[in-house]
Amino acid sequence: MSLKVSDIGEKELVRYIISHSRHITPDDTAITQFDSTNLISTCDMLIQSRHFPDNMSYFDMGFKAVTVNVSDLASMGAEPLGFLLSVAVPKDMGLDAFKELIDGVLNACEHYSIPLIGGDTNEASEIIISGTALGLCDKPLMKDTYNIGDLVAITGDIGLAALGFELDTFDNIYVKSALKPNARIDEGLILKDFATSATDITDGLASELYEIKKDDYGFMIYEEMLNISDEYKSLAGELNLDYLDLILHVGEDFELLFTISKDDLEKLSIDYKVIGEVTDSDVVELTLENGFVERIENKGYEHYVSK
Repeated sequence: MSLKVSDIGEKELVRYIISHSRHITPDDTAITQFDSTNLISTCDMLIQSRHFPDNMSYFDMGFKAVTVNVSDLASMGAEPLGFLLSVAVPKDMGLDAFKELIDGVLNACEHYSIPLIGGDTNEASEIIISGTALGLCDKPLMKDTYNIGDLVAITGDIGLAALGFELDTFDNIYVKSALKPNARIDEGLILKDFATSATDITDGLASELYEIKKDDYGFMIYEEMLNISDEYKSLAGELNLDYLDLILHVGEDFELLFTISKDDLEKLSIDYKVIGEVTDSDVVELTLENGFVERIENKGYEHYVSK
């Protein structure tokens, strides 16, 4: 019996495509030499039933479609240049709803200073938004250019969106993080001058650590450094959820995960949180608050794979 795409998952499909094209950069974005700099380009597709919670407004759908693409620019340290929008909607969608969706896109473009420069429209049985973001960067941040001894850090709190997807109430930071994510474009522009590598956290911290891992290199993450609040642990417990599983394996935070030398850390003018270090262990590990060390499972959000 032949394999189905669900048997291997999205990441293996991407690896297949990359292995059969010598022009693809195996990083968060494409990198194309352009005059004396580099054109940074990325695209991301969002499907209503897969990526938008039922309680997400049309405005927030449009805003998120821009955010997920700009987040890739941020991870490369790119200056935004332009945004292309392709959108397919049901033919019976209300005109007011469509306008609200586009207002979200335009508001996000203004927020990130990335003009909407073109795109396409079509019909579909549900809302499908495919965005393409373009940027410029003379020296892009790559995923795997770190060194042993570098510190591992993030630009903010992670796991907020993961918990927010599970909550019914609206007026809290967790649900707001899930419905209104924000790309760290300004932080990326600063990090490109100091960080040794970077990526954005879309599929969960664990998945991203494995995505950037090189042979013979490893990561030690410290639970204590994640600064997980008592409130977070309590809310997760009330929902019968493992708070570490939410932190490590869900994603949708759109924070930046980066590495940096200890000497350059104090030069950063952004908010950040050191959560670990690069090691020569060849494994990805977590030191728990009780001092025990365990392997971090390579698990995160994947398309095609049934949950």
